[in-house]
Formats: sequence, structure tokens, C-alpha cells
Amino acid sequence: MAVFIGAFLFDVIPLPGPPAWMIMLFLYLKYDLNMWVVLTIGVTGSVLGRYIMSLYFGKLSHHFINDQKNTDLTFLGDKLSQNMPRAWLFVFIYTLVPLPTTPLFNVMGIAKVKPLSVLPPFFIGKFISDGYMLLAGNVVAQDLPAILHGLISLKSILITIGALLVLAGMLFIDWMRLIKDKKFKLKFNIWRK
Repeated sequence: MAVFIGAFLFDVIPLPGPPAWMIMLFLYLKYDLNMWVVLTIGVTGSVLGRYIMSLYFGKLSHHFINDQKNTDLTFLGDKLSQNMPRAWLFVFIYTLVPLPTTPLFNVMGIAKVKPLSVLPPFFIGKFISDGYMLLAGNVVAQDLPAILHGLISLKSILITIGALLVLAGMLFIDWMRLIKDKKFKLKFNIWRK
């Protein structure tokens, strides 16, 4: 139960933070749990957390982002939803690379992409990537202080900055103009007054 709750809480927060596999690894090692049970329960909690986060973040963001930007992001969401195989492939590959998935689900919430339509590839990709992290974590279990030290390292700071840049790009790029007119333009006046 702690694995599910921990992974859920790590991934329901709308800001990039420590990945859910860290709490899974900690509980797996501390209580000598079955890795496959931890992985299945943890990934399920993580997926549910991202699902709920995308729902409430989408509703919450409309109070802060102006109508024109909401229309722009909804247009982007509609374009993404039109090609489900491409969207599934993108989400699957994105989940496999070591980037936080917070910006991905933030944008999907704002763009009104139906989260249930991308949860299957997210679950599969997360199962693979988190499974790898649990296996790797088992190998380095002798050096747990180094893992905890890695929470605040140059790499983790750069990954967080990268995630925030991805989120900023999704918010400040004029997607309608880029997709329809093939012209790149940034719009920073997206907030409600």
C-alpha cells in the first residue's frame, strides 16, 4: 500500500520533482519486497497520479492562462488526438527517456487531450523504465547514500531545468501559427489579468 501511495503522491504533483521510481526503490530495498509486485503497484499508482494531475491541472490552468492561449493549446491537443498511433509512440518513447513526465501531462491537461487515450503507452513505457531503474538500483543498493545524494545533483538540476523549458515551450509557442502557417512565434502574454 505504501508503494502505491508513494508513487501516486510523487506523480500527482504538477511540478517536476523526484521520480516515482525512487520511492519504489527505497521501499523495495528497505523492506525486501518482491520487485515485480513493487513495480506493478508503483507504476499503477504513478499512472493514476499523472491521470489525476492532468485532469485538475487542465481545469486549474484555465484560471491563470488567457482564453487565446487556451484555444491555442486546445488546437494542439486536437491535432495530437487526430493521430493516435503517433501520439502513442511519442508518449511511449518520451516515457523511456530520462525526462520528467510532469510537463507532458501538464500540457495534455491544458490542451484537453483525453488522458485515458495516452495512459496505455505511458503505463508500458513507465513499467519498462521504472523496472530498469529498480534492477539498476538493486545493483547499487550497497551505496544507498550515493543514490540519495543524487537527488540534488547537477544532473537532476539540469533535468528539472530541461523539463521546465519543455513546459515553457509548450506554453509560449504559438501552436496555431506554427502548425497552420509554418511560422514560429513566441507569445509571452498568456496569463489572465
